[in-house]
Amino acid sequence: MENDYRVSSVGFKMHFMWITDLRGRGQALFVILCLFKMSSVTGQARYSVPEEQAEGSFVGNIARDLGLDVARLMSGKARIITKESRQYVDLNRDKGTLVIKERIDREELCGKTTPCSFNFEVILENPIQLYRVSVEVIDVNDNSPSFPRNEISLSIVESVVPGTRFSLESAYDPDVVINDIQKYILKPVDHFKLEVQSQPDGGKSIEMVLQNPLDREKEETHTLVLIASDGGEPHRSGTVRIHITVLDANDNAPVCSQPVYKAEVRENSPEETVVTTVSANDADKGHYGEVSYSIAHVTREVKQLFEVNVKTGEIKVAGKLDFEKSNTYQLNVKASDQGGYSDTCKVIIQIIDENDNFPTIQLMSFANSISEDSPPGTTIAVINVDDVDSHGNGVVKCSIDSDISFKIESSLSGYYTLVTDNVLDRESIPEYNITITVSDQGSPPLTIRKQINVKVFDVNDNPPEFDQSEYSNTVPENNSPGFSVFTLRARDADWGQNSRVSYFLEEKEINGAALSSLVSLNSESGVIHAVRSFDFEQIKFFEFNVTARDAGSPPLNSFATVRLIVQDVNDNPPQVLYPLQTGGSLVAEMVPRSADVGYLVTKVVAVDVDSGQNAWLSYKLQKATDRALFEVGLQNGEIRTIRGVTDKDAVKQRLAVIVEDNGQPSRSATVIVNVAVADSFPEVLSEFTDYTQDKEYNDNLTFYLVLALAVVSFLFITCLVVIISVKIYRWRQSRVLYHSNLPVIPYYPPRYSDTLGTGTLQHVYNYEVCRTNDSRKSDCKFGTVGSQNVLIMDPSSTGTMQRMQSEKNILDEPDSPLEVS
Repeated sequence: MENDYRVSSVGFKMHFMWITDLRGRGQALFVILCLFKMSSVTGQARYSVPEEQAEGSFVGNIARDLGLDVARLMSGKARIITKESRQYVDLNRDKGTLVIKERIDREELCGKTTPCSFNFEVILENPIQLYRVSVEVIDVNDNSPSFPRNEISLSIVESVVPGTRFSLESAYDPDVVINDIQKYILKPVDHFKLEVQSQPDGGKSIEMVLQNPLDREKEETHTLVLIASDGGEPHRSGTVRIHITVLDANDNAPVCSQPVYKAEVRENSPEETVVTTVSANDADKGHYGEVSYSIAHVTREVKQLFEVNVKTGEIKVAGKLDFEKSNTYQLNVKASDQGGYSDTCKVIIQIIDENDNFPTIQLMSFANSISEDSPPGTTIAVINVDDVDSHGNGVVKCSIDSDISFKIESSLSGYYTLVTDNVLDRESIPEYNITITVSDQGSPPLTIRKQINVKVFDVNDNPPEFDQSEYSNTVPENNSPGFSVFTLRARDADWGQNSRVSYFLEEKEINGAALSSLVSLNSESGVIHAVRSFDFEQIKFFEFNVTARDAGSPPLNSFATVRLIVQDVNDNPPQVLYPLQTGGSLVAEMVPRSADVGYLVTKVVAVDVDSGQNAWLSYKLQKATDRALFEVGLQNGEIRTIRGVTDKDAVKQRLAVIVEDNGQPSRSATVIVNVAVADSFPEVLSEFTDYTQDKEYNDNLTFYLVLALAVVSFLFITCLVVIISVKIYRWRQSRVLYHSNLPVIPYYPPRYSDTLGTGTLQHVYNYEVCRTNDSRKSDCKFGTVGSQNVLIMDPSSTGTMQRMQSEKNILDEPDSPLEVS
């Protein structure tokens, strides 16, 4: 097969013509390419292929013909979309070719329709492109002509004049054009000849014409053979035998009332529905005047759809009429008498279309999910709708619900595109159930619906959101480390990983300390813990920021401010600022004896570092030398006289004032106030001097005295033991020198070094000892600081140590007295 293609900017059309050499030299295929304007498809291709081709046979190179490369077919997921129940052609995307998928029988596919073709679409995605392909099936001569019956019996009156015509049933050949029946031959031709006339519907009327008169007496029967031949290669033919019985004379033939009858009937009419009635009259009487009716010269299909009453000529529906298969039929009704005469009339039946076919919906391309950030106009599905009815019954309208974020657009003829109409939001609507409605314009209209489900994919378009932008909470001071303060919550409207929220502290310094040394935050649960114990007196409140971050890509953040207020507890007792409490000296307030009632003696001043009620102080008089003389103000701590001072009142007054706070439990402090009731200072001094000598030696002074006595006793005993030990040692040394008879050998002691740095000798000293035999005195000469003749003592000086040991033994002998002067 040879193909030639030309492409224009608006589309192209290819038309193939087969020309067959009638002389048997073979077939030659010529391709005529014509351009035409299209707007509904990207391109169109047309191919021709003989029927009965083996599976896998080559049809055409669709990639080359459409100007596409194989890579585009692969990336666009090219595929064939067909409306028929069977797919005869397959697409080889690897090579870009069309091949036979299933054996094609042209007669089964199209019957007598010519040209015979089937159509399909090749669709590509990303972007969506649609190419229409038409494949014409070329007929081959694979069927022989056949007659309805193997034999035909005719009864002809001998009186029939030459030229009388006798209708014969034509043969049927499923093939078309040149492979259809081309000629009829009648043998022998002694009495009859054959005439063939073409009908307007494409059929042929066969009549046998009497040439020579019949003579029953000479030849009562005649046997003829009718041969039908087609024009295919090789030729095929079919035969039928005609048996003619010659009868006695019948002078008149039946005559139809009208040569052509026209009638209408609705499709899907039930069987036995009367279409029309034909009639014929025969002038003969009796047996030869009886007329019978039959349907002649029609195909098997027509005979299965209509029947005629033999006696009445009433034509009725015998099968299911379908306007979509054929909208008109022509019947040849033969009226015959009993003498062999007949007449034929035509009955043209027009089929009226009924809206009996529902529209069809076919998804050519469908994506069941879409990202929520897809822009408006994103294609979801490509929909093909069709209705095989005609006129208004076949006009369809496609629509969807109007209250959703999608719309239908008509992109191609019979094709609609479902696209997004608005911005999608998965958090509002996670999925859509879209109902596609297709209705025709028949009466009543037929409607079909198809529902598709489209899920919306989540994208990270929502940051976490705290319940409030600022949080405030209290934590009691002196809390234990790890104390759970409270929990933060942030919600993310996204789904899956995009909604997973983590929490983080924004590091900062608070009063010179890092925030992480004060609180910690669980990144998963959002629980805030106190890292250490808080002291209200050091820090009363602090603020910090918390970040909530989701796990999307890229992640989104939100922030909240947390204010932690340290709640005061009563953990500090009151502190007395005045009067000052000293350990050594005595401070007293003077009250003159002339003081009246309410005289302000002094004021106790105290503070509490706690706050609130814990810092509210009250003053009470706990003890007093004379309770009837003084009182303390509950709120202000003022000490005043409650009566006049008399001479009988003691000079020395001692008041114990207790200061309490208002905490739970309360804490208190006690202060001693000394009051001198006197008019002059000398009087006060004399009284309070005795008092101090008598009373101020308290328990602390006693303790220190006892401790000092113990230390002095210990030092005395230690010194005594040391002195006795030294005396004994010197006595023994003098005894050794006094009893010795050996000469005195000068000895230079080793270097003395205070390695610990705590001794009294910090330098090297040289000294000499000179003795004579029997001398009871010796001279000791100390030298100055120097470094000559010094023996350095180290771990390697073992000889020096041995020498010292031997000299020590000499000195230990008796009668060796030693005096040092």
